[in-house]
Amino acid sequence: MSSPAQSPLERLLRVLRRTLLTLFGVQMTLAIGMSLVDSYRRRGKKSKPFPITPPREVSVGGGTLTPYTYGRDLYDAMLAAIDGAQRQILFETYIWKGDEVGEKFKAALAAAADRGVEVYCIYDGFANLVVSPRFKRFPPTMKVLRYPIYPAGWKFYDFARYGRDHRKILVVDDSVGFVGGYNIGTAYATEWRDTHVRITGPGVWDLKRAFADFWNLNRRRRIGTSERPLLLETASTWETRIRFHRNVPRLWMFPIRSMYIEAINRASRRVWMTHAYFCPDQDFVDAMKAASQRGVDVRLLLPLKSNHIVADWISRGYFTQLLDAGVRIFRFRGAMVHAKTSTIDSTWSTIGTANVDRLSLQGNYEINVEVIDPGFAATMEEIYAADESNCLELTASEWAARDLHRKFTEMILAPLRPLL
Repeated sequence: MSSPAQSPLERLLRVLRRTLLTLFGVQMTLAIGMSLVDSYRRRGKKSKPFPITPPREVSVGGGTLTPYTYGRDLYDAMLAAIDGAQRQILFETYIWKGDEVGEKFKAALAAAADRGVEVYCIYDGFANLVVSPRFKRFPPTMKVLRYPIYPAGWKFYDFARYGRDHRKILVVDDSVGFVGGYNIGTAYATEWRDTHVRITGPGVWDLKRAFADFWNLNRRRRIGTSERPLLLETASTWETRIRFHRNVPRLWMFPIRSMYIEAINRASRRVWMTHAYFCPDQDFVDAMKAASQRGVDVRLLLPLKSNHIVADWISRGYFTQLLDAGVRIFRFRGAMVHAKTSTIDSTWSTIGTANVDRLSLQGNYEINVEVIDPGFAATMEEIYAADESNCLELTASEWAARDLHRKFTEMILAPLRPLL
């Protein structure tokens, strides 16, 4: 029995469906193939030495800020704070490797719990899938929240529940806090260029509140029992020059993107940005272009080659319009730059966990500290200048002369931008 003849519209829709599926299949196959080849090529390769800016304390209001640009220096400071804890430790990380550095942090936190310190830990389950299950067994004296691999539960239709916990926070005894881009692992101690900041003073309370809010939102609740909420007192003072912006997908709160765009739109002299992955939306790109076209010195510092080759290729799809608008692009050589920082007009700065991509700005749990202080901005500008000395500047003529196969690859991968 023959099937009924299809109408012209049905045939057209079938052709369109097949075409779209074929294109998507080509894009995904190319992306997976590029990732596998890049992973094979990078096996056993070590990063090259890069400029290091020693940590320097800057007074801001009633406290201090100390930026760290070398993992070993940061880890020493964090472990010293943990070892000196007397009452409470709040520790949150996206990646927690089960290597030498990871074991040091685990041992220090367990030792603090053994001496009576309240220790709360959060780590992302998906980001640590490859970490040994043995490492992820913690003593009962520690309160540990593993953010689930699949966080949506039975509410699979609620896309607000799919965000990862991409934050990196440490708060000790209400007196000192750390936040920034560094994960916990041996490679990050010496091979990656990242940025974290140590905070003392009233700003620590806001960082502590950010941890507590996440803990209370995601603590396990079972029938007949529930993990105790983490209760906080209200801070007695508020440091207006330091503000924390938190992306909270469960509450549809994504202020970090707005923070960036507003600061860029207000710029009158310079916008210096460092990002590990740069896959923005067009409004973000337009803000950078408009700033450059009104005479602002707009600079973007990225890794020459990141640890995610597909993100690199998608990022390059924005280079033509940025360069044409006068934005200067610098690419960091020899090592992965993982920092998420910016400084504007020698007054405004931010350090945090959010990349400029869809996952960070409109998907994941993220946190950035915004600082309005000329002294701290001057320190951030010095760090930027040191990083720039290890960069190759990409010129418009050089970019226009790139090979045809590179242009073709950028075009094929462009539709994947909304996914990253």
